[in-house]
Parts: sequence; C-alpha cells; structure tokens
Amino acid sequence: MSLNWSSKEQKTSNQPAAAGQKRARNDAGNKVTVVLGAQWGDEGKGKVVDLLATEADVICRCQGGNNAGHTVVVDGKEYDFHLLPSGIINTKSISLIGNGVVIHLPGLFEEGDKNEKKGLKGWEKRLIVSDRAHLVFDFHQVVDGLQETERQAQEGKNIGTTKKGIGPAYSSKASRIGLRVCDLLGDFNDFSTRFKNLVHNYQSMYPSLAVDVDDQLKKLKAVGELLQTRGHEVGVTTGRKRRCGWLDLVILRYAHMINGFTAIALTKLDILDVLDEIKVGVAYKLNGRRIPHFPANMDVLHKVEVEYETFPGWKTDTSAARKWNDLPAKAQNYIRFIENHIGVPIKWVGVGKSRECMIQMF
Repeated sequence: MSLNWSSKEQKTSNQPAAAGQKRARNDAGNKVTVVLGAQWGDEGKGKVVDLLATEADVICRCQGGNNAGHTVVVDGKEYDFHLLPSGIINTKSISLIGNGVVIHLPGLFEEGDKNEKKGLKGWEKRLIVSDRAHLVFDFHQVVDGLQETERQAQEGKNIGTTKKGIGPAYSSKASRIGLRVCDLLGDFNDFSTRFKNLVHNYQSMYPSLAVDVDDQLKKLKAVGELLQTRGHEVGVTTGRKRRCGWLDLVILRYAHMINGFTAIALTKLDILDVLDEIKVGVAYKLNGRRIPHFPANMDVLHKVEVEYETFPGWKTDTSAARKWNDLPAKAQNYIRFIENHIGVPIKWVGVGKSRECMIQMF
C-alpha cells in the first residue's frame, strides 16, 4: 500500500490563476466512468465496478467507509469488500482510496487479510491510500451506537446505521478536529495530544462514553507502524510557509493535476521588474532527494528544501506593456519557461492592477 502526499498553499510574488475546470488539451484522451447507485443500496455497484475495472487503468474509491459492502465473484471465488475498491481484483490496475473516504485502519487490514486467504494476491502493491483520508476510531463506532439510541429515544425511530462510526468520523472531519492518516504517520506525541482532545470533545457530549485512551493509543501506534511496514510511502516536499515567495511550480503542477486547467493567468509580473535575478521553485528535496508531491503533514514541510531555477531580471518597467511583443525578451523567456514546465498555455499576463493591464496571449 502506498501513500500519496499532497499539497501546500503559498502566496507568490506572481500568482498564476487557473482558467477553466476541464482537462488540459494534452489530456483530452482521458476518460472517467462514474458508478452511482440509483436506488437505496444493494444495486450491484461492486459487480459493475469489477466489470468495468477490466478495462480501467485506475479504480478509485472516493467517499464512504467500511459501512459499505460489495460481493464480487470471480472464477467461483467470492470476495467481500468494504473499504477496498472492488477493482482491486484486477491485477493490471491501480486502486485508490481517496481523501474523501474515512478509514478504519484495523478493518482495512483485516479485510485485506481475509480476502488474501480467499486468493486475492498482491493487493497491497496495487493499492494507494491518500494520507489525507480521515481516520475512523473505535470510539467513533461507540458514538454511532449512542447516537442511534438517542434518536430512537427522542424520535421513536432510527436510521438503521451500521454502527461503523462513519457518521461521527465525518462529523469530526467537518468540525476540523478529526485526524488523518498523515497525522498517524507523523509525530506520535502530537497525534496523541490531538487524539486525547478529540476523545474529550466527544465525552463532553456523551458523558457515558468510556474510552481507555492509553490502550487505544498503544493499538494505534502499532497500526501506524504496520502501515509503514506494509506500505510504501511516496512523496514529501516543500519549504517554509511564507506570506510571499517565489513562484512555486510544484504547487502549480499539483493544482493542475487536481483541476485540469485549460489556461493560466500569470499575474503581478510587474512586481519583478526591479529584481536583478528571479527564482522559480521547480522541485522539493528531503534529505537531498527530489520529492514530487506535497505532504499533508505540516511538520514535514519544515524539513524540506525548495530547488530553484534562477533567471536574470529584465530591469525594465513592464507596467505599460499591452501585448506580448511589448515585454522584454528576458520576461518572455521567464513566461515561456513556466508555460513549458507546467504544460498549460498562459493566456493572460498581468502587469498592473487595472483590467487594461492584462495582456491576452491568444
């Protein structure tokens, strides 16, 4: 199982703004098929996903938790999936558990081991888990049951929850007090403090909630070590958090990957007019090695160095430029470098605050 590490927001001295939400022209051939249940569950989504997965490069689970249940039969063998994407059976595809999923890690490993005994081989090598995914804890499951009992007492009915803790985990996420995979893999002392605070928050709402915090932390530490042992960590990046800094092309590439920009507006070029040299962040390094992705764990960000490409400044006022040819050659080279590095055309270049100060390239 490998882990995705992702992004950091940073204001830059010249800020690229995305135009459009469609895929870039060179990605036009990409095709996404979405499988939705159109009734009230048990429509056979898992079977359909398994069928489509034979022709797919990537199968992604985007939301939910192990409250879901899918049975897939292949060559007479019956596999049961709750967190694992149904397409994990396809040995030629990569399966993703995205950041929108809430994960009960003990349940994930248990599910994998059970299906492995049925004949599912190499699933860990084909699985990528987002380190931004929020965690479901055992006490979330207890709270789920308490809430169900409360609804029954107050309203005379319940929603028939599976008591897997999915609702409370999403509530923690929405309240911004939840913990993610990256937190478990980070500084465990910090994780422990936040876990205790999270438990206290729920105990203040449900006084009958009993949690052996020390025992839970001991188990979670073991799960975190298991995740690192059985998984393969990919990514880690970037430097200090700044209010203003050099243009960061790694962040821009990540934003493009997520959104599929069709064009970019490169603003505030005129701010660079007075500089002797201009730097552009092109890669991140940790312990001397390039890392292409962003960590979700902010502690990791402080340990990373940014690799820069340095350009000579043009030392010319660009604020009066209204077309491409009005810009100095060195400024044009700087812009073309950004465009080529990202692989997205720059449609607008800003050289001032007013509407008239936007140079339209095409």
